[in-house]
Amino acid sequence: MPAAPLIIGTHNQKKGAELAGALAPHGVEVRTLAGVDGAIEVVEDGQTFADNARLKAVEQAKHLGQWLLADDSGIQVDALGGAPGVFSARFAGPECDDQANNRLLLEKLAGLPPQKRGAGYYCHVTLADPSGEIRGEATGVCRGVIVPKPRGSNGFGYDPLFEIRELHRTFGELGPAVKKALSHRSRAMRSILPAIVRELAR
Repeated sequence: MPAAPLIIGTHNQKKGAELAGALAPHGVEVRTLAGVDGAIEVVEDGQTFADNARLKAVEQAKHLGQWLLADDSGIQVDALGGAPGVFSARFAGPECDDQANNRLLLEKLAGLPPQKRGAGYYCHVTLADPSGEIRGEATGVCRGVIVPKPRGSNGFGYDPLFEIRELHRTFGELGPAVKKALSHRSRAMRSILPAIVRELAR
């Protein structure tokens, strides 16, 4: 009997392909919302990354009647009391882009020395069954420091500003293979993989 498909709560095909590669040896079929008819837009009004990941997983799973894996992620800056947090994608406003978000972050941290520019990328992932019951959760964290100006053109979001202290390079300067090994999302996905295999592998 084939395993039930796992729907990734995103339209991003790269996310789906990344997880599909990890789950293929276990016989778990992976699809994104781009390949599913009737998906809904879930309102992300939670107070934390975990709140939003749970909302997206539970509501979409119940609506579609399928297994659903959803994540929510962003950056928390120590000097800003954890902001932008769940507002990372819209830090500079609802219609802003990455450049606007980066400019605003740099403005707010202007003049601070490196030791006060600590930050963490966070990702929370939630696995829900077709009835909407949560069957697994994990959190991934990657610590770094916000540099005074963008460096590198790889990645997206705050990557050109987020430096891994030990490597003295931003995610914008590091290649995708290194980011995949270190990133908050990759760490969260690796942590939840056993739960997915336990529930869905055949």
